[in-house]
Amino acid sequence: MHRTVAYLPVLLAALSAIASAEKPILEKGDRLAIIGDSITEQKLYSKFIETYLLTCYPDLEIQTFQFGWGGERAPGFADRMENDLVPWKPDVVTTCYGMNDGLYRAYDENIGKTYENGMRRIIDRMKKMGATVVIGSPGVVDSFTWNRNNPDFDQVYNDNLERLGQIARQLAKENEYPYADVFGAMKEAMVAAKSALGEEYPVAGQDGVHPGPNGHLVMAYAFLKSLGLDGDIGTVTVDLASGKAEATDGHKVLSSKNGTVEIESTRYPFCFFGGEKDPNGTISILPYAPFNRDLNRFVLKVNGLQTAQADVTFGSATKTFRKDQLAAGINLADEFIDNPFVQPFNRVLDEVGRKQAIETTMIKGFITNFRQLSGPLAEDPEVQSTLETLRREMTEVDNAAHARAKAAVKPISYTLVIQPKP
Repeated sequence: MHRTVAYLPVLLAALSAIASAEKPILEKGDRLAIIGDSITEQKLYSKFIETYLLTCYPDLEIQTFQFGWGGERAPGFADRMENDLVPWKPDVVTTCYGMNDGLYRAYDENIGKTYENGMRRIIDRMKKMGATVVIGSPGVVDSFTWNRNNPDFDQVYNDNLERLGQIARQLAKENEYPYADVFGAMKEAMVAAKSALGEEYPVAGQDGVHPGPNGHLVMAYAFLKSLGLDGDIGTVTVDLASGKAEATDGHKVLSSKNGTVEIESTRYPFCFFGGEKDPNGTISILPYAPFNRDLNRFVLKVNGLQTAQADVTFGSATKTFRKDQLAAGINLADEFIDNPFVQPFNRVLDEVGRKQAIETTMIKGFITNFRQLSGPLAEDPEVQSTLETLRREMTEVDNAAHARAKAAVKPISYTLVIQPKP
């Protein structure tokens, strides 16, 4: 039986503890590689991660590359990483394998050993080159949409995936690397969402394996938390008594008078899309995952309010808040889903999507095939020089796409209005 929404605060607290790094993993200028199977190749959670880093943490100047490959298992990536990944020289690598490694049957010892051996090869090679590995568990299969003709088999396979996640957790502990509990985050969100929206609401996609944007947002949450990001996007503090306002780094107060504050921001809150029950959007999953609370806090604090309540207008929407709420701080990113950042944010999201599509073509269509030119050709200097030229040219294409996505993060000017209510 599913938990009821009455347990949601406890559930969100558990989710918050699922994937939290003890210290920030990313450093300024780091190169982040996102690797995984067809779920990674969907270019959704990877797109959310990259867009989050560009818009919410632009000062970190992270460059991201997704290496997703449909149908892949951990040993498969271990076979291609020397050619496909190592030359890109990542500083941080996220892994998300296990869905295919489980072989879509009940868990057995051989499945676990094969997965562990593949993961160890990846971890050892990344460690040798000095990269940090954020070891992710596999996700879940959906309790309704997966294998509908075989009742309860979702429980059997989710048990398999959870066991593989436990192996991943142990590898992370053994190597002192961060662990991203994608399985735990998705399972908790799936139970809560289905309890509220109905069993047919898919969190792991219509095929039960490949999530829609809703499930991918939960995956992105698990990885971003494991990267140690604090989620403090910014704070705007308004003193109605003095008429003054101030803002933290990434946000600049242009003017403040009578509760009307003009602001320019170079740092965005993460933005969402879709309907309240739409699995093909990200809004519908927000009540069942602590994304905004843990990773997306854009706070407005109001002091000097002389009435019990005030209206806050942000963009085209107005909402009423109590004096104590405003004094403690309200999260604008959570309270105002439709806000002035949405359109600029979506432009960045689109640029990242185009960039990651280029990367799939580069890796699957060209770079991975360099491995075939082995044997005697590996000793041919002209062949190897040509390959290096091709690799360098394709890298420049990707660098240009990254530059376009980065340039899409432009300063945004907007107004906040705080109107006391008599």
